[in-house]
Amino acid sequence: MTIDGFAAPPALVEHARRFRAEGAVPAVPRVAATVLLLRPAGDGFEVYMIRRVAAMTFGGMYAFPGGGVDRSDSEAHLGWAGPDPAAWGVRLGLDPAAAQAVVCAAAREVFEEAGVLLAGPDPDTVVGDVSGDDWEAARQDLEGRRVGFADLLAGRGLTLRSDLLLPWSRWITPEFEPRRFDTYFFVALLPEGQRTRDVSGEADHTLWLRPADALARAEAGELTMLPPTMVTLVEVAAAGDLDGVARDAAERDPGTPILPYIEGLDGAEPSFRLSRSGR
Repeated sequence: MTIDGFAAPPALVEHARRFRAEGAVPAVPRVAATVLLLRPAGDGFEVYMIRRVAAMTFGGMYAFPGGGVDRSDSEAHLGWAGPDPAAWGVRLGLDPAAAQAVVCAAAREVFEEAGVLLAGPDPDTVVGDVSGDDWEAARQDLEGRRVGFADLLAGRGLTLRSDLLLPWSRWITPEFEPRRFDTYFFVALLPEGQRTRDVSGEADHTLWLRPADALARAEAGELTMLPPTMVTLVEVAAAGDLDGVARDAAERDPGTPILPYIEGLDGAEPSFRLSRSGR
């Protein structure tokens, strides 16, 4: 695999061929956010990955915590630290309200799916251990939409630390997929004192591993991943260390969408290609 092209799985090739033959209309992508949680490991770092349950969209695939933007994310009025929504909008190529929704969704989803909370009592601190029973009850209420993310934070006197999220990239699901997402990828360092927990009903296995090891296991057939996951692992692995990830994130264009498509559907060896403008 290379960043610019790699073999397409036979099942997806057939899916794309049917889509073309039927003249189907592409589904409208749902806006989503996903977070690569990173932690130090020796002279490098590890990334947190989850395997989606088989019944879900992209079930059986290893991915990063994340999910769709909810209406509550755009309507939230919450304590905010770091770049304001207008600054985030410039960075992500969105209007301020839409940018706030994406950033809120990223923080909310990583708490729902990994039990990690990117918030603190003031703009310079982060909460510590959030694995106690009271926090778990709050997480379940959030996941069940019995409470909004802004209300959860406000009730505990917390501020969203948007500065702990570093924008990385934006991917749009291929046109031939029946369910499509317009996903903003972020990286974040696991806050000191917190730990990931296998709490989401949307995952049946979780693990921490070095990006290079994740790629090696994927190539060996031990882990199944979609192109955005694999390419992102290649990119963060190339950064070398956590300081390198931060430097690279600052130089990236996280607003221009990347759209995977299959080239050579009529040939013997179709391959995935990546359009950097959303085609």
